[in-house]
Amino acid sequence: MARVSQAHLDARRRQILEGAARCFARNGFHATSMQDVLKEADLSAGAVYRYFSGKEELIGAIAAEVLEGLRAAFAEEAEERPLQPPDVVVGRVFTRMMDRGPVSEFGGRTGFPRLMIQVWTETLRNPELAALTREGFLRVRAAWVRIVRQYQREGLMRDDLPAEHVAQTMIALAQGFAAQQAVFGETPVENLQDGLRALMSMGGPGPVAAEGGRGSGSTP
Repeated sequence: MARVSQAHLDARRRQILEGAARCFARNGFHATSMQDVLKEADLSAGAVYRYFSGKEELIGAIAAEVLEGLRAAFAEEAEERPLQPPDVVVGRVFTRMMDRGPVSEFGGRTGFPRLMIQVWTETLRNPELAALTREGFLRVRAAWVRIVRQYQREGLMRDDLPAEHVAQTMIALAQGFAAQQAVFGETPVENLQDGLRALMSMGGPGPVAAEGGRGSGSTP
Protein backbone atom coordinates (compact mmCIF):
# COMPACT_ATOMS: atom_id res chain seq x y z
CA MET A 1 0.00 0.00 0.00
CA ALA A 2 1.37 3.39 -0.98
CA ARG A 3 2.34 5.60 1.92
CA VAL A 4 0.26 8.78 2.25
CA SER A 5 2.41 11.91 2.43
CA GLN A 6 2.17 14.40 5.27
CA ALA A 7 1.25 17.07 2.74
CA HIS A 8 -1.75 14.99 1.68
CA LEU A 9 -2.82 14.47 5.30
CA ASP A 10 -2.50 18.19 6.04
CA ALA A 11 -4.48 19.10 2.92
CA ARG A 12 -7.26 16.69 3.85
CA ARG A 13 -7.45 18.04 7.39
CA ARG A 14 -7.63 21.56 5.96
CA GLN A 15 -10.44 20.48 3.62
CA ILE A 16 -12.45 19.18 6.56
CA LEU A 17 -11.87 22.28 8.70
CA GLU A 18 -12.85 24.64 5.90
CA GLY A 19 -16.01 22.67 5.16
CA ALA A 20 -16.99 22.56 8.83
CA ALA A 21 -16.28 26.24 9.35
CA ARG A 22 -18.38 27.25 6.36
CA CYS A 23 -21.26 25.26 7.85
CA PHE A 24 -20.75 26.75 11.31
CA ALA A 25 -20.50 30.32 9.98
CA ARG A 26 -23.66 29.81 7.96
CA ASN A 27 -25.89 27.89 10.39
CA GLY A 28 -24.25 27.90 13.80
CA PHE A 29 -22.70 25.06 15.76
CA HIS A 30 -25.87 23.43 17.03
CA ALA A 31 -27.83 23.58 13.77
CA THR A 32 -24.95 21.92 11.92
CA SER A 33 -24.79 18.12 11.89
CA MET A 34 -21.84 15.95 11.01
CA GLN A 35 -23.76 14.98 7.89
CA ASP A 36 -23.76 18.66 6.91
CA VAL A 37 -20.00 18.74 7.38
CA LEU A 38 -19.49 15.59 5.30
CA LYS A 39 -21.55 17.05 2.48
CA GLU A 40 -19.83 20.44 2.60
CA ALA A 41 -16.34 18.90 2.65
CA ASP A 42 -17.38 16.35 -0.01
CA LEU A 43 -15.83 13.50 1.98
CA SER A 44 -16.95 10.19 3.40
CA ALA A 45 -17.60 9.63 7.08
CA GLY A 46 -14.52 7.42 7.32
CA ALA A 47 -12.31 10.14 5.86
CA VAL A 48 -13.57 12.77 8.31
CA TYR A 49 -13.58 10.58 11.45
CA ARG A 50 -9.98 9.64 10.75
CA TYR A 51 -9.06 13.20 11.73
CA PHE A 52 -11.82 14.31 14.12
CA SER A 53 -13.89 12.30 16.57
CA GLY A 54 -16.93 14.51 16.14
CA LYS A 55 -18.35 18.02 16.06
CA GLU A 56 -16.97 19.05 19.46
CA GLU A 57 -13.42 18.32 18.34
CA LEU A 58 -13.99 20.22 15.09
CA ILE A 59 -15.23 23.25 17.02
CA GLY A 60 -12.18 23.14 19.28
CA ALA A 61 -9.80 22.87 16.32
CA ILE A 62 -11.39 25.84 14.57
CA ALA A 63 -11.39 27.94 17.75
CA ALA A 64 -7.70 27.16 18.33
CA GLU A 65 -6.85 28.12 14.76
CA VAL A 66 -8.74 31.42 14.95
CA LEU A 67 -7.02 32.38 18.20
CA GLU A 68 -3.59 31.35 16.92
CA GLY A 69 -4.18 33.42 13.80
CA LEU A 70 -4.96 36.46 15.93
CA ARG A 71 -1.94 35.90 18.14
CA ALA A 72 0.39 35.51 15.17
CA ALA A 73 -1.00 38.62 13.48
CA PHE A 74 -0.49 40.80 16.57
CA ALA A 75 2.93 39.26 17.25
CA GLU A 76 3.96 40.16 13.71
CA GLU A 77 2.78 43.72 14.27
CA ALA A 78 4.83 43.88 17.48
CA GLU A 79 7.97 43.27 15.42
CA GLU A 80 7.13 46.01 12.91
CA ARG A 81 9.57 48.96 12.84
CA PRO A 82 8.58 51.68 13.04
CA LEU A 83 5.77 50.41 15.21
CA GLN A 84 2.43 51.51 13.82
CA PRO A 85 -0.22 53.28 15.97
CA PRO A 86 -3.12 51.27 17.45
CA ASP A 87 -5.64 52.21 14.76
CA VAL A 88 -3.31 50.91 12.04
CA VAL A 89 -2.43 47.74 13.99
CA VAL A 90 -6.05 46.80 14.70
CA GLY A 91 -7.15 47.64 11.17
CA ARG A 92 -4.43 45.55 9.58
CA VAL A 93 -5.06 42.55 11.83
CA PHE A 94 -8.81 42.66 11.19
CA THR A 95 -8.30 42.93 7.47
CA ARG A 96 -5.83 40.06 7.53
CA MET A 97 -8.19 37.80 9.44
CA MET A 98 -11.17 38.59 7.22
CA ASP A 99 -9.35 38.53 3.90
CA ARG A 100 -6.19 36.47 4.08
CA GLY A 101 -5.98 34.77 7.44
CA PRO A 102 -6.48 31.15 8.46
CA VAL A 103 -10.26 31.63 8.48
CA SER A 104 -10.64 33.58 5.23
CA GLU A 105 -12.19 30.54 3.54
CA PHE A 106 -14.62 29.97 6.39
CA GLY A 107 -17.55 32.03 5.09
CA GLY A 108 -16.38 35.25 3.47
CA ARG A 109 -15.64 38.54 5.20
CA THR A 110 -18.29 38.03 7.89
CA GLY A 111 -17.34 34.38 8.42
CA PHE A 112 -14.54 35.26 10.86
CA PRO A 113 -16.63 37.43 13.24
CA ARG A 114 -19.57 35.00 13.05
CA LEU A 115 -17.29 32.17 14.14
CA MET A 116 -15.80 34.28 16.94
CA ILE A 117 -19.25 35.02 18.40
CA GLN A 118 -20.24 31.38 18.27
CA VAL A 119 -17.04 30.28 19.97
CA TRP A 120 -17.61 32.75 22.82
CA THR A 121 -21.18 31.52 23.26
CA GLU A 122 -20.10 27.89 23.21
CA THR A 123 -17.58 28.47 25.99
CA LEU A 124 -20.49 29.08 28.39
CA ARG A 125 -21.51 25.40 28.15
CA ASN A 126 -18.26 23.69 27.20
CA PRO A 127 -15.55 23.80 29.90
CA GLU A 128 -12.88 22.32 27.62
CA LEU A 129 -13.53 24.93 24.95
CA ALA A 130 -13.60 27.63 27.65
CA ALA A 131 -10.14 26.57 28.83
CA LEU A 132 -8.80 26.51 25.27
CA THR A 133 -10.28 29.93 24.54
CA ARG A 134 -8.87 31.41 27.74
CA GLU A 135 -5.40 30.09 26.87
CA GLY A 136 -5.69 31.60 23.40
CA PHE A 137 -6.91 34.91 24.81
CA LEU A 138 -3.92 35.10 27.14
CA ARG A 139 -1.56 34.60 24.19
CA VAL A 140 -3.31 37.33 22.21
CA ARG A 141 -3.16 39.64 25.22
CA ALA A 142 0.56 38.95 25.67
CA ALA A 143 1.18 40.01 22.06
CA TRP A 144 -0.74 43.23 22.65
CA VAL A 145 1.16 43.89 25.89
CA ARG A 146 4.41 43.77 23.89
CA ILE A 147 3.02 46.36 21.50
CA VAL A 148 1.83 48.65 24.32
CA ARG A 149 5.16 48.45 26.17
CA GLN A 150 6.95 49.40 22.98
CA TYR A 151 4.65 52.43 22.63
CA GLN A 152 5.51 53.36 26.20
CA ARG A 153 9.27 52.94 25.66
CA GLU A 154 9.12 55.15 22.59
CA GLY A 155 7.15 57.83 24.41
CA LEU A 156 4.09 57.38 22.21
CA MET A 157 1.82 56.37 25.10
CA ARG A 158 1.72 57.38 28.74
CA ASP A 159 3.63 54.86 30.83
CA ASP A 160 1.91 55.36 34.19
CA LEU A 161 -0.85 52.89 33.31
CA PRO A 162 -0.40 49.09 33.25
CA ALA A 163 0.23 47.78 29.76
CA GLU A 164 -2.00 44.79 30.57
CA HIS A 165 -4.99 47.10 31.12
CA VAL A 166 -4.42 48.87 27.81
CA ALA A 167 -4.08 45.50 26.05
CA GLN A 168 -7.37 44.26 27.52
CA THR A 169 -9.11 47.43 26.38
CA MET A 170 -7.79 47.15 22.82
CA ILE A 171 -8.92 43.52 22.67
CA ALA A 172 -12.35 44.54 23.98
CA LEU A 173 -12.68 47.13 21.21
CA ALA A 174 -11.81 44.54 18.58
CA GLN A 175 -14.21 42.01 20.12
CA GLY A 176 -17.02 44.56 20.16
CA PHE A 177 -16.42 45.43 16.53
CA ALA A 178 -16.44 41.73 15.64
CA ALA A 179 -19.78 41.38 17.44
CA GLN A 180 -21.23 44.23 15.37
CA GLN A 181 -19.96 42.60 12.20
CA ALA A 182 -21.54 39.28 13.12
CA VAL A 183 -24.91 40.66 14.24
CA PHE A 184 -25.44 43.66 11.97
CA GLY A 185 -23.50 42.69 8.87
CA GLU A 186 -20.30 43.82 7.22
CA THR A 187 -18.98 47.18 8.37
CA PRO A 188 -15.83 48.79 6.95
CA VAL A 189 -12.79 48.32 9.18
CA GLU A 190 -12.09 52.01 8.54
CA ASN A 191 -15.02 52.81 10.86
CA LEU A 192 -13.19 51.15 13.76
CA GLN A 193 -9.98 52.93 12.81
CA ASP A 194 -11.74 56.31 12.71
CA GLY A 195 -13.17 55.70 16.16
CA LEU A 196 -9.78 54.77 17.56
CA ARG A 197 -8.21 57.88 16.05
CA ALA A 198 -10.90 60.04 17.66
CA LEU A 199 -10.32 58.45 21.07
CA MET A 200 -6.55 58.74 20.67
CA SER A 201 -6.87 62.47 19.92
CA MET A 202 -8.45 63.28 23.28
CA GLY A 203 -6.25 65.17 25.73
CA GLY A 204 -6.05 64.84 29.46
CA PRO A 205 -2.74 63.35 30.66
CA GLY A 206 -3.78 63.70 34.29
CA PRO A 207 -5.64 61.09 36.35
CA VAL A 208 -9.40 61.08 36.60
CA ALA A 209 -10.50 63.50 39.31
CA ALA A 210 -11.92 62.02 42.47
CA GLU A 211 -14.97 64.27 42.12
CA GLY A 212 -16.71 65.20 38.90
CA GLY A 213 -15.21 62.30 36.93
CA ARG A 214 -13.11 64.55 34.65
CA GLY A 215 -9.40 64.36 33.88
CA SER A 216 -7.28 67.49 34.25
CA GLY A 217 -7.15 67.92 30.50
CA SER A 218 -10.90 67.66 29.94
CA THR A 219 -12.99 70.57 28.87
CA PRO A 220 -16.07 71.42 30.96
